[in-house]
Amino acid sequence: MDTLPEDCVSKILSYTSPPDACRFSMVSSTLRSSADSDLLWRTFFPSDYSDIVSRALNPLSLNSSSSYKRLFYALCHPLLLDGGNMSFKLDKSSGKKSYILSARQLSITWSNDPLYWSWRPVPESRFKEVAELRTVSWLEIQGKIGTRILTPNTSYVVYLIMKTSHREYGLDSVACEVSIAVDNKVKQSGRVYLCQNEKDENNLKKESIGIPMRREDGWMEIEMGEFFCGEADEEVLMSLMEVGYQLKGGLIVEGVEIRPKIIV
Repeated sequence: MDTLPEDCVSKILSYTSPPDACRFSMVSSTLRSSADSDLLWRTFFPSDYSDIVSRALNPLSLNSSSSYKRLFYALCHPLLLDGGNMSFKLDKSSGKKSYILSARQLSITWSNDPLYWSWRPVPESRFKEVAELRTVSWLEIQGKIGTRILTPNTSYVVYLIMKTSHREYGLDSVACEVSIAVDNKVKQSGRVYLCQNEKDENNLKKESIGIPMRREDGWMEIEMGEFFCGEADEEVLMSLMEVGYQLKGGLIVEGVEIRPKIIV
């Protein structure tokens, strides 16, 4: 491959992945030039990356001479968009897009009534405020996202990002219903508990009932379902609800994440 023109090598490497390109750059000085080239790394970017960067709350700390490789890895770190109400990043291994919708971008029933919900900042959140459930019997949380801003031909998984406060109650009494619908057609549905407490994890798995799992950022996440993003422009509706009139409180909602499914 050392005998091929640089642009030809870059074209070949564009069919690999960002980690593969980094590995090739260590093989030889000739390959390094192709593997680090802007010609190659531009191919790993989403077509709308310029629009995404223009919506950033804080400009990226890059200059005009920065390489596309450096820009790619800068975008692999969370970037707040649209006034800080949405978080975006690229997946390091594939370049696929993922988003987190803040609680403010979700439709949460009665969230504007201080009797039921409160909005407050917490230092561990990436957003300026989160929603905390005071007390309610009707819990309904919905989020929407258009497939046009996601990576085409990609399977996505949706997670509610949450935690519970010290005054949590009623969150493990009744399982919540979760569902994912694409253009008003339900693609997946299931049940989850917002708090595990003393429930046996093995029994919950047998019953296919989801439970919160710890994230690297210190929050908890609950899988709401998954869907396939094709090439059509469609709307995805993500829903969690428990309306059986069981009083509950102490749920803290940071947002909903839509991220590429990891194929093992």
